[in-house]
Order: sequence, then C-alpha cells, then structure tokens
Amino acid sequence: MKAPPIRRSTSTALATARRAWRLLYSDSRRCIALADQALERSLAHGDQAAEGWARLVRGLHLIWYSTPLEAAGELAEADRCFDATHDRAGHLLAEVGIARCLWREGKYRESLERALPLRAEGLAVLKHDELGMLLNVIAGCYASLGQSEQAFAYMFQALNESRPARGNGFEVVLYCNLAHELIQLGDYHQALSHVEEGIARYARLDNPRLLSVLLINRVICLTNLERAADALGDVERLLALPTDASGRGSTNANFETMAIAALRAGNTALGAELIERASQDKSGIKVPDERITLVVATAEVMAARDLLPQAAALLAQAQPAVLNAAAEGLSLRVRCLFHQAMADTHERLGHAAQALASLRIWQALHVERAQQASRARYQAASLQTELRRLQQNLDEIEARRRSTERAKAELEAINQQLSQKIDEVEALQAELRQQATRDFLTGLFNRRHLNDVLPQMLLLAQREQQPLAAAIIDLDHFKSVNDRHGHVAGDKLLAAFGALLIAHGRRSDIAFRFGGEEFCLLMPRTDAFAAQRKVEALLGAWRDEVFQFETGTLHRNTFSAGIADSLAELAAMEQLLKIADDRLLEAKRSGRNQVLAADLRADPIEA
Repeated sequence: MKAPPIRRSTSTALATARRAWRLLYSDSRRCIALADQALERSLAHGDQAAEGWARLVRGLHLIWYSTPLEAAGELAEADRCFDATHDRAGHLLAEVGIARCLWREGKYRESLERALPLRAEGLAVLKHDELGMLLNVIAGCYASLGQSEQAFAYMFQALNESRPARGNGFEVVLYCNLAHELIQLGDYHQALSHVEEGIARYARLDNPRLLSVLLINRVICLTNLERAADALGDVERLLALPTDASGRGSTNANFETMAIAALRAGNTALGAELIERASQDKSGIKVPDERITLVVATAEVMAARDLLPQAAALLAQAQPAVLNAAAEGLSLRVRCLFHQAMADTHERLGHAAQALASLRIWQALHVERAQQASRARYQAASLQTELRRLQQNLDEIEARRRSTERAKAELEAINQQLSQKIDEVEALQAELRQQATRDFLTGLFNRRHLNDVLPQMLLLAQREQQPLAAAIIDLDHFKSVNDRHGHVAGDKLLAAFGALLIAHGRRSDIAFRFGGEEFCLLMPRTDAFAAQRKVEALLGAWRDEVFQFETGTLHRNTFSAGIADSLAELAAMEQLLKIADDRLLEAKRSGRNQVLAADLRADPIEA
C-alpha cells in the first residue's frame, strides 16, 4: 500500500528544522542553534512534523557531543513524531541514528541488525546524502565487525549516492570514512589521498569534530608511511581543539594514536604526556582498537625509557584479548600493530623465540589484511550490482501499479537513471581491473600484466624491426635480509627497489614485479648490450642505497640480472623470458652482483 504523502507542512518551524538538517555536517554550531530554535517553535504550535526533524537533528548531533543514551532518547522522540505524520524518510533516518547509537556503545552486531533491514525501503524513499547516511552506518558496522571488504563496498556506494547533493558536507564525512577503511586494509597511500581530499573540502565547513577525525586519520597514515615527524603539526592542531561541544566533542580524543606518532617522531616527552591524558580521559567509550593502541603506546614509552621487561609484561597482559579471534571491534590493523610491538620488544630483550612467534603471527595477519584489500576492490562492484537489482525490483512493482501515460514517462526517467548507474558500475569495474594489474607493495605492474602486454610489445617490435630487451633481475641474498632483519625490512627493500626502477626508467620502459624478489624490465627499441649498460647503471645506483633498521644497516646491496633481446634471439614471449632467466641463473652461479647479456660459455671457434 502506498504510504501517505510526507513533509506536507510548510511552517516556519519546519523550514528552520530543515535548514538545521542541511547544516548538520557543514556547520555544527549553527546547526544545533537552529534545531533548538525549531524545537521551541514546534512545541509552542503543536507542529509534529517540525518537531520530528528538529529532534532528529538534535539526536544526530548528540551522538558526537553527548552520550549514546541521551542521543537515542531524542531520536526515539523524533521517530514518534514521524510515525504520527507518516514521514517514512524521517522514520528511516531516525532508525539510522538509533543504530549509530548502538554502534557507539560497542554493540556492533545489534547495530547492523537494526540498520541492514532498512536498506530496501531506503532505496525507494531516501535520496542522495540521506541514502548515503544509511549506507555509511551499515559500512561502519561491518568495519567494526572486521568485515573490511563489505565496509569498503558500502562506503564507496555511500559516496557515490551523495555526489548529486554535494555542498552540505556529508561527502567530507564519506571521504573521511573511506580513508579510515583503507587504513584498516593497509592501503595508506590511497587512504592519505582520501584524507587530503576531505581536508581540502573541509575548508568551507565549520565542524571541528569532523576536522578532528580527518586529522587523526592523517596522523595514522603519515605514521605508518614512516613520516611521523610530518604528523606532529596535525597533533598540535588536534590538541588545540577544545574538548567540549565547540570542538572535538565528548568522544574519545585519540590521545593514544597521537602518542604513537609522537614516539615514532622521537618526541618521548610528548608521547608520555599524551598517554597520560589518554589514561585519564573518561569522556567517551573506548572501543577495542583504542584500548589496544593505548597498550602499545604505553609499551613504546616504557621501551624508550629502557623499561623493556615492564613493556613485555604489559603487552603479555593484553595478548589474550588480541589473540581472541571472536573479539568484535578489534581490527586487523591494530592486531598487526600489537604483534609488531611484541616482536620488537622481545627482540630487544634477546628473546628470539618469542620475537619470532610474534613476527609469524604478524605475518599471517598481514597476509590476511592484503587478501581483504584484494577482495574489497571487487566487492564494491558486486554491491552496486546488488543495489541495482533491488532498485529494478522496486521499479517493476511500481510499473505494475501504473497504467497512465504519466506513469510511463516516470518509468522512462527511472530507466535513464538506472542506465547511468550501469555506466558508473562499468567504469568502476574497469578501474578495478586496472588496479588488479598492480603489485600493492612496490607499485609496479604484476606478472599478470606482463603476460598481457609482452605479446603486443613483441609484435610491435617485430613490425618496426626494432629490438625489445627484457631483463630479469633477482635481488642477491634477499632471504638473509628477511632472516636477519625481519619481513618488514624485506618489504621495505622490495618497495625501495620498485621505486628505483620507476625513477631510472624511461617513459617507454615498463617494470614488473616478477615474483618474490624477482623483477622484470621491458625496454623497447633497446638491444641487449644497451640494456646491459642501463641495468649496470641501475646496479650501481642500488649499491649506493643505504637502509637503516633497528637490527642494523644494509648497504652495498646488489642484484644479479640476465638480459635477452628479441632481434638477437628471434624468440617468442616464453623463450625471450627463459633466455633472460637462464642468463640470470648464470650470473648468480658465477658470483652474483653482475648483469649478463650473453652466455658465459661460447661455442668453440673452428680451425
């Protein structure tokens, strides 16, 4: 049955409440002032439509600036008004707010069970940023339950839905939340890009609470990208924001996250001060991620003060909670952070077995995190397909109800919108396919992309009668780097070599991560000996690289390489790569640290 018309009132109180709604994210102080004004007028004139929207805005505002209980009470009153006025959009948004209150209390599964059933009706009733708000709450629940791929997908769709209604600040919230989920997946470069976009868009807003979350996300990104010193400016800005309703609000101020940034930047005094403030902060409910981050930060301060046994004891006390796979709200990112701290502390204490055990757990979590990131890219496209299917079902029901020419025209408009959505999904899928060709650690193309492009490059080289050189490069003694300095050091070495390949390559050259510590470099219009000189120059640059780790310094690093070119060998793709690989093996057998472009053993010269 069709719901009665909604929002029919045109009172001054309702207009004021709707203005407050539009300012919810862009100007928090003006927003709550208008909501209070609208509520006072609505109660004086018995205007339930206006009262519902005024209380809705107040409730959503209170989620950040008061307790979840107080916010839920205001939202329940708003829902009562919406039921009386048959306002389905208002009812859905009040339910979304109540689900958000449950999330703030740490009741993630209960929050999801309340929000997820609203999705089907939300597609039919809510528009743009209102629908985005519903999808965003569902995403937050999945994120806290450790289902990052689902969270990423819903956030992406929420951002997509909000785009037609940009200007009220909600898209800044979504950029912030997308960055947060990318942080959880370990994609700090992409997360930082979203944070920077959010901060740039925030310039026209006045919502200190939103700014504080953006800055915290940037602090996390910079710290994990080994740029903790660059994060100290954001730490100072955060500490300058007041903790009341004119600033960060009553929720946890993330002192523990700022403390880790300060400690990694070498400012132990500031780190200790922030840990003390985090320990004394009783203003908000600390979720599991925040509690474990505080433990890690405290242990790092102890370690900096040479209190290693105490740091190890503190971490050991928290370890059962971290190892509890059923624990809700504890992200893979923070689990990785914890086990890395455990490994570092035991290593400094000389406890090799314990350090290795923690490092193995860290490695397994790191792999799981990478797998989640891979699944998330495709989940975004899958979710949009599902949402489109639900929309089509709703359209079919609506089409059967309509029998007039006006209904046909409306149906054509909906079909046009769906066609636009399909185009957007296809564009997204194309983008995801492009992302699937990159190696996430080094930024280079992967083996799959090599198999796609090499046949085409060979055909072009043969048509132009120009050589195509292929070099296969293997980092020497890489296993010993992992064994001595750990897999984190090995990852840094691989990433650095990928950056070196990009920096020293021509625009026409294409670099690939071939597998493990092996790389492939394709050089069009280059014969084997020109390629040999180029790769030898690269070898010289690699020898000059110096890496500092807690376990020691790495310098004069070397690699071995083999080269083949398509004209000299007259080879197909597999043969070209095999010849280069065989020469690589010869280089390694004959002492490493060299580049071979021809076989060491030539055929004897006939008399």
